[in-house]
Amino acid sequence: LADTEAAMREAEVRGKYSTAAGKAQLAYADALAAWGEVGGYDAEVLFDTVATIVLDLPWEAARDRPVRTLSGGQQKRFALELLLRGPDEVLLLDEPDNFLDVPGKRWLEGRLRESAKSVLYVSHDRELLAHTSDRVVAVEGGSAWVHPGGFASWHEARVARHARLDELRKRWDEEHQKLRELMLMYKQKAAYNDGMASRYQAAQTRLRKFEEAGPPPVPPKDQDIRMRLTGGRTGKRAVICEQLELDGLTYPFDLEIWYGDRVAVLGANGTGKSHFLRLLARGGTDPDPANGPVDGGLTLAPVVHDGVARLGARVRPGHFSQTHDRPELMAKTLVEILWRGDEHRTGMDRHAAMAALSRYELAGQGDQPFGTLSGGQQARFLVLLLELSGATLLLLDEPTDNLDLASAEALEAGLTAFEGTVVAVTHDRWFTRTFDRFVLFRGDGEVVETPEPVWDVK
Repeated sequence: LADTEAAMREAEVRGKYSTAAGKAQLAYADALAAWGEVGGYDAEVLFDTVATIVLDLPWEAARDRPVRTLSGGQQKRFALELLLRGPDEVLLLDEPDNFLDVPGKRWLEGRLRESAKSVLYVSHDRELLAHTSDRVVAVEGGSAWVHPGGFASWHEARVARHARLDELRKRWDEEHQKLRELMLMYKQKAAYNDGMASRYQAAQTRLRKFEEAGPPPVPPKDQDIRMRLTGGRTGKRAVICEQLELDGLTYPFDLEIWYGDRVAVLGANGTGKSHFLRLLARGGTDPDPANGPVDGGLTLAPVVHDGVARLGARVRPGHFSQTHDRPELMAKTLVEILWRGDEHRTGMDRHAAMAALSRYELAGQGDQPFGTLSGGQQARFLVLLLELSGATLLLLDEPTDNLDLASAEALEAGLTAFEGTVVAVTHDRWFTRTFDRFVLFRGDGEVVETPEPVWDVK
């Protein structure tokens, strides 16, 4: 349509009543008709509605803007609004909540609940699952089963199902043993009594058909992820911020984080939370060699700021990035990374490396390059590197984003046992319940501490 309109304008400049202009006008009329037939005008109305909601811009002003210039949350919300408002009756959504801040997640919960569409979605956000799912499909053990209730009763239903499968398998084993013993008895009798041959054959046939039908499925093996985040004793004051101002993001603020604190950093996207973590991961304002990061912290982009951010005695930061941006690891296998070690991590032989990977359910990926792992596998491996590096201050940027339920629960248990300080940027409301302090980066540039998590912020 745009091409034919441009061609028509060009032809009319050369001669409004020329033959070429007439042909161009007919082509433009045909394009207009085709645009209407394929739903173009309806699409323009839909995109204009979504652009106004998400970007506060009409479609005419937003249509030529490259998608990459939108934040991750804006991209995700734009796509979800199009799908939820579109004509499709069934939606298939893969991690629709990733990159959304909590107001965005709450918006998504409301839209899913009110939508008349059928929605099948994959999510690891336990709060989203609890608020929106009315059935749960559990994919595990090479198969799948459906729980007809919501997520709140799913764990209990799973335990009951596993108990039933165990009982069915026990009965099958008992029946199998009886049929086998019966067949062997008739085999012995048939050896010296020809009259028993037919009974022996019948017992063989019955056993064969029983075995061909196969046993009932066994309950899938639960993930056994054991994170041993040890940490170490540091000075009482782990992080000291004095009139710290992140350039263009925050007003000056003071903050003291003490040894052993569990601090959740909250706030909307784009308020400076990840910048704050990155500044600490590099060692603060004027890094002391004794506070050097235990990973690739020094390769992180510098953070422009005023004021002071200082780390306490014996505080060694370890940084977990939401985007897993560790280019130096991408081409190396997991065993190779562990074998080589680095200045903070002692290298280990293959046997020790595989033992460490087994604790994170990664032994099967030991000879795979890091770059080929799934997001959840990469996240688990990066936590393992933090465990092995001796970090005493964990700086975690959305650590549960790509973790499955078992991995997220293992991380929570590991952090509970960690002897050190934890500062985590998170939009995971379930995960946030495990923290005892809450620092809020507000949209107006103020940074304040709150007694409880605050989510409804702009």
